[in-house]
Amino acid sequence: MNTKASDLHGKNAIVTGGARGIGAATAITLARAGANIIIADLISAQETLQKVKETGRSAIAVKTDVSKVNDVKKMTEQAMDAFGQIDILVNNAGVVHSDSLLETSEITWDCVIDVSLKGTFLCTQSVYPHMRKQKYGKIINVSSISGIIGGAVSKPDDTPDMLMGRSGAAYASAKGGMIALTRWVAKNIAKDGIYVNAIAPGACETEMTQG
Repeated sequence: MNTKASDLHGKNAIVTGGARGIGAATAITLARAGANIIIADLISAQETLQKVKETGRSAIAVKTDVSKVNDVKKMTEQAMDAFGQIDILVNNAGVVHSDSLLETSEITWDCVIDVSLKGTFLCTQSVYPHMRKQKYGKIINVSSISGIIGGAVSKPDDTPDMLMGRSGAAYASAKGGMIALTRWVAKNIAKDGIYVNAIAPGACETEMTQG
């Protein structure tokens, strides 16, 4: 096992949507590898914050709506004030829905696209100048298998939606857009020593996918 690859001591990571689910697991895992953590979420992150601190790493929670540019600027400023630099950004914040085409309202569409896709853009744009200045950065965008295959649209009647990865048009579109955005940004800022990647999880049993 290459332990050096997982040694993040001295690094600082922002995890959006870090209060629960994949985001919380990511924050705790990065902390165990040595990183200090900034948890950005609209809901209370106290439980995850406590688990991160139990690893011995420093952490702060910043109430953030990633779809609002002023919130994102505040998140970045507080991260810089607390730790002096930002080395890792995990764009994980997202909203799921499983409405049919005709059931998908404009409000739902805007909410899902704004949080997942616009939020990823705003957070990336906000931390980029700091990463560029230090000539180092890692950006990980949490997309979804739905962004690749368009989401599952049918399932056996006795199979929970979550297990089939069923998702609505807005969710699939947002996650597909994240993949395209990842490719574009990666090509444009690799010259600055910043590496940008996306991961595409399948269905995961988290608070967001239950119900």
